Amino acid sequence: MQDYLALSVGFGSGLALFAGLWVMARVGTRAPAPPAGAAVLSSASILLQDGVVIDSTEDAALLLPSAPHPGQSWRDLHDMVLPIFPGFPPVPPDTGVSLEAAGETDMTMRIASDGGFVRCVIRAPRLAERRNRLRQSDQLAGARQRAALDATPQPIWQVGPNNQVTWYNSAFAQLCQESGTDPHGECPFADVGQGETAAGTVRARVALTDGSARWFSLTTRQTDAGPMHFASAIDTLVEAERAQRTFVQTLTKTFAHLPIGLAVFDRDHRLVLFNPALVDLTRLPVDFLSARPNLLSFFDHMRENRMMPEPKSYSGWREQLAQVICAARDDRYCETWNLPSGLTYKITGRPHPDRAVAFLLEDISAEISLTRRFRSELELTQSVIDCFDEAVAVFSQLGVLTFCNAAYREMWKCDPDSAFAEVTIVDATTDWQRACLPSPIWEDLRDFVLTRRERSSWTAPLTLFDGRSLTCAIEPVAAGATMVRFSREPVGAPQPAIA
Repeated sequence: MQDYLALSVGFGSGLALFAGLWVMARVGTRAPAPPAGAAVLSSASILLQDGVVIDSTEDAALLLPSAPHPGQSWRDLHDMVLPIFPGFPPVPPDTGVSLEAAGETDMTMRIASDGGFVRCVIRAPRLAERRNRLRQSDQLAGARQRAALDATPQPIWQVGPNNQVTWYNSAFAQLCQESGTDPHGECPFADVGQGETAAGTVRARVALTDGSARWFSLTTRQTDAGPMHFASAIDTLVEAERAQRTFVQTLTKTFAHLPIGLAVFDRDHRLVLFNPALVDLTRLPVDFLSARPNLLSFFDHMRENRMMPEPKSYSGWREQLAQVICAARDDRYCETWNLPSGLTYKITGRPHPDRAVAFLLEDISAEISLTRRFRSELELTQSVIDCFDEAVAVFSQLGVLTFCNAAYREMWKCDPDSAFAEVTIVDATTDWQRACLPSPIWEDLRDFVLTRRERSSWTAPLTLFDGRSLTCAIEPVAAGATMVRFSREPVGAPQPAIA
């Protein structure tokens, strides 16, 4: 009985001890930590078969410049390990090898070979510290990334297979609040994740609860966690494009009433703007101009329609056209085209911002015809009065000599057309006074030419220093001008008295 009792007490004591140990394990009681300063050895392993890496532990990436990957050869491993372990063999050894790290005496490598398998074991006493630092660094980087995603003003979100939002940042939540949508319900960007728009960049308009709207440019990127969507605000760009369209429409309406043809080419030499006058002057089809032809095609069609001078050689014409473009960009291109049809066009090139260029086409046939007719009438008038024996000079209302005949040039030995400056009535009367005997008419003659009141013609006698007599006739003509005529007295005529 006593033996049975003793056995029962011993069994109960053991059971109580086992229960106590089990409870201590459940509540997390651990063995006492090693004393301070004691090194805790940790290791990382790399396993190779027939000179090829087949497996490695995660800690190998903490001890080597990069993590070994399955499929790498012994040569790749040698190049990776050699900077840390200078004695790493270039070929797999047949026996065990022990190596020490350069500059770190507490890190060693043991290479063991067993048939076709080679195991490289790296021991480092502070591997756990490195692992903790890496974990802390990853945690800090993750916190920074989360803070950056929440602080960015760009809405970012992710949707699941059922097109429901599974993750979003603070900017997306703010936009949902402004648009009155539920972040976990219907996405304010309905086009994203549906059809072909998910692959590229599209524009989306989001209506806000206050009645306004915002424009975004949507971009989708494929990630390991699934497609990620990004929205960039483009309200300023959309407003600028709207203002540009309005401005172009205003210009188009303005230029539609101009008789001058206008053709504006952008920096890529594409026609971006033209007016109806250009269609009338060039006789080019509207559908051709609306198709935005380039500058070379534009001038080629004009040449085919014979609306520009025919070049001597087509290859030379292409080179000349390149020079025309450069001259137009420098604001120094202006030519007059005499067409086979008898029309005369004036074409001018003007530079525009962003390397654009504009060409102005103007029909100056009437102006050229009027100028030619006016020049012909002037030549006819000049030839007629050159037949007169009297010396004739015409002065404008401002006293400038505008007209004289050959007899005047011969009598006074002058050529006003070749003079550098304008010849005035003061200059002319000074020359006349030097060649004549004293006479009191010069001051009165100047006043008569420059006066604006009503005038009447008068005459006065003059005598040259060589004794010849002249009669000076002063007559008002149209537009306030004055004509002065000098006629020689016939031989034997009575001489007028000289005051």
